[in-house]
Amino acid sequence: MKRASLAITLGLLAITIAIGLATIGMRADDDAQFHFIPNSLVVSRSVYVGTADTVTVGQTLPPGCVAGTVKMPLLAGGMANVKVTCATAAADGTYPTVFNNNKVDGSFGVTSPIFLDDITTEGHLHGTLPVPSDQIVTSFSSKSELALNLSDDGKSITFVGYRGGPGFLTAPNQLDVSNSNTPGVVDPTNPVASQYYRAVAEVGADGRIQITDGNAYSGNNGRAAIKANWTYYLTGNDNNGGLSSSQLTGTQIGLNLITSTGAELLVPGQTPPLPPDINKIGDFEITQVGYAKADKAGKDNNFRGLTIFNNTMYVTKGSGGNGINTVYQVGDAGSLPTGSTAQLAALPITIPPGFPTSLASGVDQNGNRAPVAFPFGLFFANANTLYVCDEGDGTFVTPPVNGNQASAAAQATAGVQKWSLVNGTWHLLYILQNGLNIGVPYTVGTYPAPAADGCRNLTGRVNGNGTVEIYAVTSTVSASGDQGADPNKLVNVTDLLSATTLPTGEADEDSADSLGHFVTLRTAKFGEVLRGVAFAPTDH
Repeated sequence: MKRASLAITLGLLAITIAIGLATIGMRADDDAQFHFIPNSLVVSRSVYVGTADTVTVGQTLPPGCVAGTVKMPLLAGGMANVKVTCATAAADGTYPTVFNNNKVDGSFGVTSPIFLDDITTEGHLHGTLPVPSDQIVTSFSSKSELALNLSDDGKSITFVGYRGGPGFLTAPNQLDVSNSNTPGVVDPTNPVASQYYRAVAEVGADGRIQITDGNAYSGNNGRAAIKANWTYYLTGNDNNGGLSSSQLTGTQIGLNLITSTGAELLVPGQTPPLPPDINKIGDFEITQVGYAKADKAGKDNNFRGLTIFNNTMYVTKGSGGNGINTVYQVGDAGSLPTGSTAQLAALPITIPPGFPTSLASGVDQNGNRAPVAFPFGLFFANANTLYVCDEGDGTFVTPPVNGNQASAAAQATAGVQKWSLVNGTWHLLYILQNGLNIGVPYTVGTYPAPAADGCRNLTGRVNGNGTVEIYAVTSTVSASGDQGADPNKLVNVTDLLSATTLPTGEADEDSADSLGHFVTLRTAKFGEVLRGVAFAPTDH
C-alpha cells in the first residue's frame, strides 16, 4: 500500500513537471528567445553563490545527521548494528575556504546553479542559458558532475542534476546533497538525511528543458546521461552508508544499492522507478579478469565517462580505491541495452582487449605493482580510433618540484590519450599534453594557484582535411581543501587522425593551429567551475 501511494505521489509530480515545461525554456536576453547556434559548443558551468552564512562554524554536518547505532534487519534473520558518525563544521560558507569542511565531512558539498554557455569553437560567447535552479541544481564542488552529451539524433543535450524529493528544497546553498539518499532508496546508515532525485535534464535547441527524475545513485552522484533510441543511458555511483560487504548482500537496502548504481537506463518522462525495477545495466566484477577475491559489492561499477558509438555503449571508471580504472563496453557490440529489468541486469560489461586490467589500488592479477590510469571522457573519431581524457591522480606536490605541483605520474600519463584498434586489440599510441601545462600553476584572483592535472569531459569532430579537433575540460590540483572547487579551463587540441606517433608542425597550409598543442579557450572565473562540453543541438 505504501509503495502504491508513493507511485501515485510521484506520478502527480511528473504531471506537474510536464505542465510546467512550457515555462522552463529560458531566454538569453529580454528581446529574443534563446536558441543554440548550429556547430557551436555548449559548456556547462556552475557558480558558487553561497555566503559566509551558508555554513556556520560548529554546526552539525551533514545537516540532520544523528550520531548513533542503526539496527538493520538481515535477510537471514536477526539484526546488524551499523554506526553512524557526524561532523562539526570547521569553516563558514566563504569561498573557497568553505570547502575545507571536506576534511571533516566527507559528504560535504553545496548546491549551486547551472549555466549552459553557447560559444564558438574559438571560445567566444554567443549566449548563456541559465537553468532554473528551482527545477534542478548541481553540487559545488562535485567534479564528476554535469557532463554534456549530444543525443543520437543531434536534437538535444543531456546532463544529470538534483531535484528535491517531497519535503526537500530544490535550490542553491543546500548542503551535502550529492551524498543524499534518493527518495526511493533510503539508506538509514547514510549520515546525510536529505532525499534528492538524480534527475536527467534534456535541453532542446530552443533551450526548453524536460526533466525526468530517477532513484538510482542513492548516496552518491549521477555523472552523465545520453539520449539514444528515445532512452536515457546513465553513469554514476551510489552508497554513502556504513554497510559492510556482507551487510550489503545480506540486507534489503544493501541489495537495493547494489542494483541501482553503475550503468543505468531511464525512460524519458517516466515516474521514478522503485526497487526492484531500477534498471541497472549489467554488472562488472574484478573476478571476470582473473582476480580471486571480489571487491565490495557495487563498487566495481563506479562509472563516470559515457559515450555511444556504432550503437554500442561505452563507459569509464577512473576513481575510487576499488575495481579497475579503465574503459568498458556495456552490453553487446552494435546493440544498445534494452529490455526488462532482468534482461538489462543480465547483459555483459567487459573490458575491450588492450585496455588496462590492473586494480585501482595499483596491483595486477599476480600481485605485482602496476600503473593506475584515471580515464574520464571518451570520443570515437572512427571505429579504430578512440580519444580518452585522463584526469591525473589528483596529487598536489608541495613544495613544487622545479615549479611543478603535479605528480610525476600525472605528468607522464594524463591528458588526451589516443588509442588505436589493431587486429582486435586496442593500443595506446601517444598522449597529447603539449600546452596543457600539467602542474604549472596559474592565477585566478586570490584563489590558491590551481594547475591542470589532466582532463575530464571532452568532445570532438573529424575534419575533411584529416585532422581531429578535441575540446576538453581540465582537471586540476591546488592547495584548496577540495580541488573540485578549482577554477579550471576549456582547452582545444588538433590531432592528425592518421598519425601513429605524436605529430608536430602545422595542421595544413591554411591553418595557424599547431598539431598536438593545446590552446586555452576559456578559464573559469573566481568561484566558477567548468564541467561538460558538447556540440550544440539543432532543430534538424
